[in-house]
Amino acid sequence: MASQGNGLAHRHPTRSTDEEHGISELKTAQTPSDSAENHAKPEEFGLAEEIERGLEAADEGIHRFWNRLCGKGRKRVSWTTSFVNMVTFSWINVLLIFIPLAWVSHFMKSWAPALTFTFCFLAIIPLENIFDFGGEQMAFYLGKDLGDLLVVTLNNAVEATLAILLLTKCELKLLQSTIIGVVVLHLLLVPGTAFLTGGARIWEQQLHPHTSQLNLSLLAIGVMSLLLPSAFYAALDRGNSPGLESDHIRGMFLKMSRGMAIILLVVYIGSRIYLHNPPGDHNALLPHPNAPEDILHQEQELEEGDPEVNPWACIAMLVVTIGIMAATAEWLVQSIEFVRHESNIQQEWFGLILIPLVSFSADGAVAIVFFARYSVKLFFGAPSPPATLAKARAIDLSIQFVLWWMPFLVLLAWWIGKPLTLLFDFFEVALVLGSCFLVNYITADGKTNWVEGLVMVSFYFMIALVSWFYTGQVEIDVMLSCESVAAALAAGSTGA
Repeated sequence: MASQGNGLAHRHPTRSTDEEHGISELKTAQTPSDSAENHAKPEEFGLAEEIERGLEAADEGIHRFWNRLCGKGRKRVSWTTSFVNMVTFSWINVLLIFIPLAWVSHFMKSWAPALTFTFCFLAIIPLENIFDFGGEQMAFYLGKDLGDLLVVTLNNAVEATLAILLLTKCELKLLQSTIIGVVVLHLLLVPGTAFLTGGARIWEQQLHPHTSQLNLSLLAIGVMSLLLPSAFYAALDRGNSPGLESDHIRGMFLKMSRGMAIILLVVYIGSRIYLHNPPGDHNALLPHPNAPEDILHQEQELEEGDPEVNPWACIAMLVVTIGIMAATAEWLVQSIEFVRHESNIQQEWFGLILIPLVSFSADGAVAIVFFARYSVKLFFGAPSPPATLAKARAIDLSIQFVLWWMPFLVLLAWWIGKPLTLLFDFFEVALVLGSCFLVNYITADGKTNWVEGLVMVSFYFMIALVSWFYTGQVEIDVMLSCESVAAALAAGSTGA
């Protein structure tokens, strides 16, 4: 019995162990599905929670942006005070008197076209200055990131308006010269003057490393987009010029230019997304982590400082200024032909140098006054501390013009039926290539000094000197004729 009991006792634990083992296997077999369900629910819940947090953060960001745009928490500025401040912020606004004179001169046919051109030229200078002031004031409400983009866009408003007017009047060769002139001006003369005056009292000035590195690539692709059509045209020649100026060849360049224009726009939009909303969480519209101290200080000043105008008055004034500037620029364009013939100025110099100088006149006048004021303070022994951050915003103007406005003009020309292509005069392509090379070489290390500013300004004067004697490339002029190429060739042979 004892043995039986022991046998039963031995068999019972074995059976119990087998049963437990079977149950364990059953549990193991059931575990994957149960585990998947148990894991799926937290993952789905975590994803939904993450989306909800993202929506809440976006809503909070929009709410914060709207509060800043409306000026909540800031000293309120009345419409009257805003208007007075926008008119009296600079002595350059004295030139606003030339606006009515320019308009009267346009409608009074007895006045000389040269007088109309001069009045319009002088009237646009304070309007450009108002754009600068308005953009800087809106930076208080938009932040430094969007504020800089707005200032760059407003600074290009005069040149863009002149370019659109030249396009609608089918002055395509003059338009191309103006595009190159604007780019070269903002690559060399404007930043060169800033480096020269700003770096006169300091060993070297810093550039924003984040934007400087990207600017090198953006400038390169913008300039290369002009080099490709010129190289293609030169390769077609093969020493055999007859037959290249034809409607068939122009059709090829039109298709090529429109495709490249779309690509350039994509590149510019992508670069703005990268700069204003870089990869990572909570980076949108914030200074770069490696930004210089001056950039962070400027952002803090924009957050804590008090603007001189309220946002809605500033927007209204900018809209009115754009309207006045557009009309004044149209009168300027209409008087160009008479002035060009009477003064015997080459069309190339007119477009490359004279028209782009309209936008620089205000900045140039401010730079001259700044230099004179600094000289007086230095003489009396009370100079202000030098800025360590170089003013290189003009390079951003060139990038926007060559990557946004130039392709926009090509697509606009396609829409209104004007044969504008990216096939530029070879001399003009050489100018912008040389300018891009010099600027990239100077800014590659993220530092500048007054000598490098002098080099940039000197190279611009070299370009102005050489351009005075340049008459233009006849083949490109024929390819840009608003009539058919065949008709332009026939008219040219008849005229000859």
